[in-house]
Amino acid sequence: MLIIGLTGSIGMGKSTTAEMFRAEGASVYNSDQAVHDIYRGPAAARIEALFPGTTVDGAVDRAELAARVLGDAEALRRLESLVHPLVLEKRQEFLEERRRRGDKFVVLDIPLLFETGAESQVDAIVVVSAPEDVQKSRVLARPGMTAEKFAAISAKQLPDSEKRRRADFVVHTDRGLDAAREEVRSILRALADRER
Repeated sequence: MLIIGLTGSIGMGKSTTAEMFRAEGASVYNSDQAVHDIYRGPAAARIEALFPGTTVDGAVDRAELAARVLGDAEALRRLESLVHPLVLEKRQEFLEERRRRGDKFVVLDIPLLFETGAESQVDAIVVVSAPEDVQKSRVLARPGMTAEKFAAISAKQLPDSEKRRRADFVVHTDRGLDAAREEVRSILRALADRER
């Protein structure tokens, strides 16, 4: 089974690209969805203990938690030390299940692939990229997003140029959906050839 690490900075179109891989038959593990599930599960009580007032009806209020940890490196470190092992556990369960099924390709959609050292656990790295002005306009169009929040999130992420430099493949999302879809197909063909 070939494991593809899919990553890209905020606003680059990674979620859309992940869906393109899924449409081509690859199984996709979504780290963000895993975090959502963890925030609705037993970890919510542990997060509430660390950050009182950040849960509602037994689930983490993501906006409240983000407001609490953004810009506070120590708070963010405490949160990540709780959440990252749980995400890793879910990822391992996903991979084991896909191996049992006999999947050829799996995609691990991991926003902080390089930042968390997860690139060592994949066979190929795909970076989703777009020019900075396109990225910024996409992000600032999101509800509740501000230039300050965008700057704080970007500061935690490796620069796009460095991600592209370290990638095996790049999907350019500023050229339209059809072009991005063709790049995804081309990547899968190249990886299938490499496996053969």
